[in-house]
Amino acid sequence: MIREMLRQSLANICTVAIATDGADALLRCIENPPDLIVTDYTIPGLDGRQLLEKLKSRVNTAKIPIIMVASRADITEKLKMVQDSVEDYIEKPFFLKEATSRIKKVVDKITLEKMAREAPGESTLRGSLAQMNIMDLLQSLEMGRKSCLLTISNNGEKCDMFFSEGQINHAVFGKTKGDAAVYKTMGWTNGSFQIDFTKSSSETTVTRSTQGLLMEGLRLLDESNRDAEVQA
Repeated sequence: MIREMLRQSLANICTVAIATDGADALLRCIENPPDLIVTDYTIPGLDGRQLLEKLKSRVNTAKIPIIMVASRADITEKLKMVQDSVEDYIEKPFFLKEATSRIKKVVDKITLEKMAREAPGESTLRGSLAQMNIMDLLQSLEMGRKSCLLTISNNGEKCDMFFSEGQINHAVFGKTKGDAAVYKTMGWTNGSFQIDFTKSSSETTVTRSTQGLLMEGLRLLDESNRDAEVQA
């Protein structure tokens, strides 16, 4: 039941294939390597750790990111030795919405990396906010620990955000700099983005972490939407 609920929840953001047990999952991954594997630690046949070890031992599946679903006790005890091999853990019990959000972050990171691979020899990656929205972009660059210049443009306006190891250290929106410059873009749903992996900045105007900026930006956006509703 839980597996089917996760499948339905993820079907809107990626193509999902289901395996019935560890052995079935191993065969499917060898035959047709996926972009991401989400597996419970406690599954029939091969358990999650055995599945992970067998996949990491094969050349064609070694680099597939794996998200492990497990209890807190299993994560801290039985899975401690393989923590560096796991992309992320989802602790049981979990809320479906939270688990889907955690998985989506990794899916977005993989999507960004695939877009970069599809533009070989180019240092600049371009796309639209319809492909990946601002929050997904920031989270993907943070998770990938990227150093680059992200430029977001919309209706003649633009914001430059400089990343260092996944954290925004400098942002400029017209005459506005720092955290406030990032917040100005949070409501944008249309426009385009450009990522230049050769650009960086030694200037530091941003005071919050990327996650901190996202949380505060969402709070300000919600506040603005509430004010608009009251005025209406």
